[in-house]
Amino acid sequence: MGILDGIVEWIAEQVMYGLDLINTSVLGALGCDMAVFLRYFPAAETMCEVFVALAIGLILLVWVWNLFKNFGLGIGTEAEDPVKLTIRAILFIGLAYYSDQIVDMVLDIGGTPYSWILTSTLPSLDFASFSSVMLTIIGVCANGAVALIVLILVLILAWNYLKLLFEAAERYVLLGVLVYTAPMAFAMGASQATSNIFKCWCRMFGGQVFLLMMNAWCLRLFTSMVGTFLANPLSL
Repeated sequence: MGILDGIVEWIAEQVMYGLDLINTSVLGALGCDMAVFLRYFPAAETMCEVFVALAIGLILLVWVWNLFKNFGLGIGTEAEDPVKLTIRAILFIGLAYYSDQIVDMVLDIGGTPYSWILTSTLPSLDFASFSSVMLTIIGVCANGAVALIVLILVLILAWNYLKLLFEAAERYVLLGVLVYTAPMAFAMGASQATSNIFKCWCRMFGGQVFLLMMNAWCLRLFTSMVGTFLANPLSL
């Protein structure tokens, strides 16, 4: 193997070693558990208590305002039924107060299939070995110049995998923001005029949990592909 082959192989292996390190750290941290989020954003838990107080105050303010529209203005204004409004306000005060427990229950439900995906048995993953196998196979078939093509393919593979990891990390952070601002979302459900905001939050929260699971599924698919290639390189 010439000097060019050696340089290309060394660069490719270093890239894949770095990717292997990022892969093991990120996959272990992401999930429906907010422990990692609180480790990096410890103020979120304290601010959540502030949001609970703000949510209850906002619900009471909206309740008083709608009652004022019913009994104070009366004519020419649209107002909700005071009985339904009062029941709705009491319901959403309870939901805002216990929002952390409600959200944790949803995260436990979503975290179960996420754990199944991550704990499923797959072929062992070693990005550096993957690079070495590619270089060995193509090196047998062609001269050293083709090693540059292998390096380009490795870099493209590493970049796209990193983008997928970053996307999963971004979804995890967004999920944490939705979790710790949940009381304000529950406050929006106390009035018929703002109920659409609460419904949109519910759809966004459920969608982020689902997309986080899909990110883990795609990452594990990639892991199984690399592991299979390493186990049976000549069959591909």
